[in-house]
Amino acid sequence: MTANEDQEMELEALRSIYEGDECFKEISPVSFQFRIGELEDTKAFILDITWPETYPETAPTMSLDAFFNNRISADTKQQILSKLEEQVEANLGTAMMYTLFEWAKENQEALMENHKPVVTAVTLTSSSDVMTTASTAKKKEKKEQLTKAQKRRIISRTDNKGELPRGWNWVDVIKHLSKTGGKDDE
Repeated sequence: MTANEDQEMELEALRSIYEGDECFKEISPVSFQFRIGELEDTKAFILDITWPETYPETAPTMSLDAFFNNRISADTKQQILSKLEEQVEANLGTAMMYTLFEWAKENQEALMENHKPVVTAVTLTSSSDVMTTASTAKKKEKKEQLTKAQKRRIISRTDNKGELPRGWNWVDVIKHLSKTGGKDDE
């Protein structure tokens, strides 16, 4: 079989295995993302894998550059990738995506054993800045004011629930027909 036939067969198998699985995402026919761990788990990570043209004879490109992985240190990412590359070398020449994903799921604890969450800097704004933006937003939402006469007219037209009675804007059909005449008056 050629590399393209192997890729097509593996792609079909991946689609059937991971159909409806929220951890698996097909970016393109040769690029995939797989989340190892639950969303709330601090030791979860997303593995990006892209197939070269000659896959499975050559190793796929793997990365942990997804935004989801920003909390993982560079050292931990490098350790994960080196352990995954060992698995790739062992499976070179065969369809290995399912094997890689399942191996990563089974060994998640071992892969993330040295994980220390990266703390990102948060910029703080003063409360006066927040208040000025909130007050300008309130000014934009200001509604048009009605006069007392306009309010009385609206109230007199509505029932006790504030709704207009049925047919309040209908044309008086009989009056209209008497002015225009019927079809018989020709």
